[in-house]
Amino acid sequence: MLLKEYRICMPLSVEEYRIGQLYTISKHSHEESDKGEGVEVVRNEPHVDPVHGEGQFTEKRVHLSSKLPSWARAVVPRIFYITEKAWNYYPYTITEYTCSFLPKFSIHIETKYEDNCGINENIFTMEKSNCDTEVCFLDIAFDDIPERHYKSSEDLRCFRSLKTGRGPLKEGWRDNSQPIMCSYKLVGVKFEVWGLQTRVEQFVHKVIRDILLVGHRQAFAWVDEWYDMTMDEVREYERDTQEATNEKIGLLTPTISIDEVSSTATTRSAPASAPSTPVNGDPPEFLSVPKDRPRKTSAPETLTLPELRERSLPE
Repeated sequence: MLLKEYRICMPLSVEEYRIGQLYTISKHSHEESDKGEGVEVVRNEPHVDPVHGEGQFTEKRVHLSSKLPSWARAVVPRIFYITEKAWNYYPYTITEYTCSFLPKFSIHIETKYEDNCGINENIFTMEKSNCDTEVCFLDIAFDDIPERHYKSSEDLRCFRSLKTGRGPLKEGWRDNSQPIMCSYKLVGVKFEVWGLQTRVEQFVHKVIRDILLVGHRQAFAWVDEWYDMTMDEVREYERDTQEATNEKIGLLTPTISIDEVSSTATTRSAPASAPSTPVNGDPPEFLSVPKDRPRKTSAPETLTLPELRERSLPE
């Protein structure tokens, strides 16, 4: 498993970003979806966790066959999606990704938000002797993003918020901005397939880095769209946008419940905070090796042909 910690600062407060996070995820998912591909919302419902308290559970399917690199498209079927399960106990969240075709693939993301510029050196309370984790600071204003994601309206070196008066972001902005917050993300990528593990895990981390950078840029670039929203308003926007996204990619719209947690909300436990293998890691039935089939330890030393049937010669 390849484990990295990402730290992404924004000129917002943690309390402000509570609204911005929900708005940005919904709008970004809708923009990135198209007919047959995109983010399908399967479940979105309140729940209570015995440890973390009240929160929101979401399950999504990310359909992205055409977005895979050529070498990956060669080994996966056309009908391909990644399942996302997220437990949001803001300002703490857990997100897990598993693959519909590769049961030994998983991503585990643990996120914590704090009002600082990324100075908490052990926010995830990891034993340093047991885990040498690479820390990656992402600068939403000056780090490069893929050209296909660039929009001049989202260039934070030029953007200025009309409602907050914040921006443009100049060199050294993380040390001089108020308010300032940091999104700490501990990301573990696991792909236990011999011969491909290192290549796939590195590729996935590169994709995650780009997604985190673009997503956090948009959260601030869109601040004037969500800054005056209440929690009820952003929840309504989330519901409407998710239903529109499902229709956009050609899927039936599920029943989505995003109301506040009630006394009848289901109580369940979230996954452990440490990166782990998905709960159901069994391969699909068509990939399983029959249990009663003997395993061949080596090729036979000689090749024996079946006896030829005797031919009846004409008298």
